Amino acid sequence: MKSNTFTKYQVEILQPPNQLPNFTHNTQWPPLQQSMASVLRSSLPISHRASISATTAPHIFGKFPALRRRSCDSKNQVVCQSSSGEVTFIEPPKSGPSKDDPDASLKIKLLSAVSGLNRGLAASEDDLRKADEAAKELEAAAGPVDLCADMDKLQGRWKLIYSSAFSSRTLGGSRPGPPTGRLLPITLGQVFQRIDVFSKDFDNIVELELGAPWPLPPVELTATLAHKFELIGSSGIKITFDKTTVKPTGNLSQLPALDVPRIPDALRPQSNTGSGEFEVTYLDSDTRITRGDRGELRVFVIA
Repeated sequence: MKSNTFTKYQVEILQPPNQLPNFTHNTQWPPLQQSMASVLRSSLPISHRASISATTAPHIFGKFPALRRRSCDSKNQVVCQSSSGEVTFIEPPKSGPSKDDPDASLKIKLLSAVSGLNRGLAASEDDLRKADEAAKELEAAAGPVDLCADMDKLQGRWKLIYSSAFSSRTLGGSRPGPPTGRLLPITLGQVFQRIDVFSKDFDNIVELELGAPWPLPPVELTATLAHKFELIGSSGIKITFDKTTVKPTGNLSQLPALDVPRIPDALRPQSNTGSGEFEVTYLDSDTRITRGDRGELRVFVIA
């Protein structure tokens, strides 16, 4: 029988509950033992698990008449047997480092380095250096990314938690964009990337708050910059801009979304071609690191 890991004691019902002896009406038992017996006789399926505290377990073990402790496969077990069933209390092994995620400590180091930096908007030169060093350690430990084999890991909605480009104090990062701070009444909210590996859609989603004259409340909106993407080599991605959609939220959420007209190519600055490239330097089921074509370091976690 497959067992889940519990932090206290795990109960495995090895016989159908309706075949267990009727312990619940034993008035000589304290309420705690009676409640445990009620659990065992419940109508839940055989695979049901219950748990009891390690501090209360010795009291229960001492009261059961057919209770004994044994060791099996290096695990401490206590078995209660009767003529119609057996209940096993398993004390799980002590927790240790996960073999499935050997890079966990390096991920924690990176997340700690970028925490409290407001996605990079509050990063100093020292903060940028520490974040870059932590990212390089994780990248080196994990090895090269192969998106041809791990394309499915890109799928989903990712939350941006750090961008080194935001230290430039503009929303465009190393590209042209509106400044942050007091020059414009714009407050940057959460930033997401929504990736669909089947349709090749790659959307940058930005939550913004625009200041308004008193006594009007600020205007909240979500801007979605839609792109299409394609792979370049084993770990590179090229995105091509499609359109921008703005949707009011908050008090104005009932208003429809608006497609922002696209700037004609002839009037678009050469520095803003509508496309970009970046390399995925680390990727697992919940964390992604990318490095842009202008040196930007970005860290995402699955949303």
